[in-house]
Amino acid sequence: MRHKNQKKPTATGRIRIIAGQHRGRQLPVLDAQGLRPTTDRTKETLFNWLMQDVQGSVCLDGFAGSGSLGFEALSRGAQHVYFIEKNTSAANQLTQNVATLKLQDTASVLDGEFAHSVTRVAQALSERAQAMNIVFLDPPFKQGLLIPSLLQLLDLQLITTDTLIYLECETAITLNSINSALLKQPSPTSLKPIKQQQTNGFMYGLFQLNT
Repeated sequence: MRHKNQKKPTATGRIRIIAGQHRGRQLPVLDAQGLRPTTDRTKETLFNWLMQDVQGSVCLDGFAGSGSLGFEALSRGAQHVYFIEKNTSAANQLTQNVATLKLQDTASVLDGEFAHSVTRVAQALSERAQAMNIVFLDPPFKQGLLIPSLLQLLDLQLITTDTLIYLECETAITLNSINSALLKQPSPTSLKPIKQQQTNGFMYGLFQLNT
């Protein structure tokens, strides 16, 4: 039962697709707690980094929220994007936006916790004999979700040395702290930065596993 004072999420905001087939399109997003769409400036920087890699790629938008990164990838020619979003209202909005852009054949929206949904992604990729090319991980800040999600992706072999991994997180999480956790695993590994930037309050960058 919804608490009588709890505000029902409504589509009050919008995200803009910057480039590609759907350039300039604006999509509604929910006014929901913890939903923090990547800014246009950050998104433009990221996709400049990925300019040669998006076309034909299979992508995971791991904490999709508004779906800003996944929809941008699809507009720029990604083969398929898997959106994971545990907020049911936000997931429903993602599904509506997929239908609006007629992307049902190239987008899958999984409504549920990351740990459960990413297992379904791994199964789907196995059935399709596909590999994950690009992973976007931009979880809600200060909830301790980034490192556990990375560890699960490794455990499921969804990220390899060929996978490009985009991380966006609060500055309290450093590359050293991430690598410290990765190096403690049964098969130790670490991330190497391809591109990395820091602004007031958060860090974002593109990484790959060390070979």
